[in-house]
Amino acid sequence: MRTTPASPSFWRSPLRGPWFTSVLGLVLLVGITVLFVTGLVSYAAYNPGLSPLNDKTPDKGVLGLYLFAWPTGPHWLYRLTQGVHVTLGVTLIPVLLAKLWSVVPKLFALPPARSLTHALERVSLLLLVGGGLFEFVTGVLNVQLDYLFPGSFYPLHFYGAWVFFAAFVAHAVLKVPAAVRNVRKAREEGELVAPRPEPPTVSRRGALWFVGGGSLLLFATTAGQSFDGPLRRTALLAPHGGADPAQGPNGFQINKTAAYAGIDHAETAEDAWRLVVVGRSGRTVRLGRTELAQLPLYSSALPIACVEGWSTSDQSWRGVRLRDLAALVGYDVDPPDVLVESLQRRGAFRHAALRANQVADPRSLLALYVNGEALSPDHGYPARVIVPAAPGVLNTKWVARLTFGKV
Repeated sequence: MRTTPASPSFWRSPLRGPWFTSVLGLVLLVGITVLFVTGLVSYAAYNPGLSPLNDKTPDKGVLGLYLFAWPTGPHWLYRLTQGVHVTLGVTLIPVLLAKLWSVVPKLFALPPARSLTHALERVSLLLLVGGGLFEFVTGVLNVQLDYLFPGSFYPLHFYGAWVFFAAFVAHAVLKVPAAVRNVRKAREEGELVAPRPEPPTVSRRGALWFVGGGSLLLFATTAGQSFDGPLRRTALLAPHGGADPAQGPNGFQINKTAAYAGIDHAETAEDAWRLVVVGRSGRTVRLGRTELAQLPLYSSALPIACVEGWSTSDQSWRGVRLRDLAALVGYDVDPPDVLVESLQRRGAFRHAALRANQVADPRSLLALYVNGEALSPDHGYPARVIVPAAPGVLNTKWVARLTFGKV
């Protein structure tokens, strides 16, 4: 007689059981909680409550109540939170897949609901499985393929995260007490245990070591993207792994090249480019690169950190403070928010907004030089924004216009 997936005898792996599933579940309980928190923090770093230009999820409603003004210190904050978010997400993939494999018989169990509690558990399980796969797949594709979902990844990942985490919390409330008891048990029993198991080829603990080894391998081939030097070359699965793209002061990692952004070199030439600075009551100043270089210049040691999880170490930037540019157009005290516009023609965040606290920070610059040399075209020549703790896309390159007090 043929069995079906709804029959317990269809599933014969001797590895499945409450202990194996519970260990994986408790690991995910911690890991996914950290993922969710760092994801929300990353979303706040874009300041979506500041300006529609930065907000890729305009209909978030009550889900945006937690948003706050992103700080500028410590200067490595976004580098840490987004690096943890992406690296941990990749590292947890084997654990998630093993957990889904361990509970797959329950997806086919009949009847669909034996009680209200069981029905809630089944619904949370379906949302958990679907939401988990959606979040991990879209996140990995976006990291690997660099803006695979332009204009749509942000809302998809944001809403998906809330659906997934709501199901995750409901499932955890129902299952964590039992999971803790199962881990403490010395004997396996329950509906996940195969009634007619096949001969074992590996122990459950051996299977856990295998899953852990897979996670360790993914960690080792991803985490290096957040470091310079030899460690970056270990990031084989990261888009910005490998050696620095060039030699010299401008040789560190980039995201969008000048060619990709559609920058016309004729309009960035020193005799053609002018920065337009607009401020109080429409007061406007136009400055060439030579004129900017004659203003008081300051240095800041700041990294570049991007949503894909990669980052650089601190680079030495030199340029004009944003708050000094605000003073030129009438904001001598308490500089306001600023709208930054770029010459770029392709890619997201051609326009971006920065909060007043970011403008006021003395380390926030309109940079003209990096590591003692003029910016290269790929790093934003003739001028770029650099702000402590801000996501890379808000450190706008090829700046053409700054409008203070209007976002």
